[in-house]
Amino acid sequence: MTGTPEPPRRRGRPPRDQARQTQARDKLLRAGVAMLTERSFGAVGLDEVLSAVGVPKGSFYHYFGSKADFGLALIEAYAAYFARKLDRWFLDESLTPLARLRAFVEDARAGMERHHWRRGCLVGNLGQEIGTLPESFRDALRAVLADWEARTARLLEAARAAGEIAPSADPARLALHFWIGWEGAVLRAKLEQGPDPLDRFAEGFLEMIERPGA
Repeated sequence: MTGTPEPPRRRGRPPRDQARQTQARDKLLRAGVAMLTERSFGAVGLDEVLSAVGVPKGSFYHYFGSKADFGLALIEAYAAYFARKLDRWFLDESLTPLARLRAFVEDARAGMERHHWRRGCLVGNLGQEIGTLPESFRDALRAVLADWEARTARLLEAARAAGEIAPSADPARLALHFWIGWEGAVLRAKLEQGPDPLDRFAEGFLEMIERPGA
């Protein structure tokens, strides 16, 4: 039969449904991130996450192949969120470099206080249970920490150029030192349910690196 050919049928769901799927996936990630800043990966069940956002269990595997895949997506989502937070403070040129670091510390302190010291760092929490997690989590967590250290090293390079820290200071080593100590301080603040560990670590770190009179 001849005539005008029918237009090819579009495969997949309509755009409105695609937007709904994206929203559902984002809700799952937000809920999962919030839960993993408070508790371990092993203690958070999929049913709990699904119930919190009203997504049917059968739909979960449309977005994620497994709980492990979900966990990796949570690390990625948290990394993106935290990178934006670091950039907000570390790239604020209205402040001196070390003032930017202090501003980040104050913001983190206020965030933990707002959540009554229940929430900490998703990366730190997962690191605490790495022996029971898939090996792929180890590489993902290392990559996130390396990114935070690189951003902090650039900030400390700016502090060195501004004369706030010694010319002989090694920004990369100091950034590594900061994040090793900061993660411990966050864990201790959750334990003690108060800001003292954060304040003591930040004060000690800044006293160690800041040049007198800078």
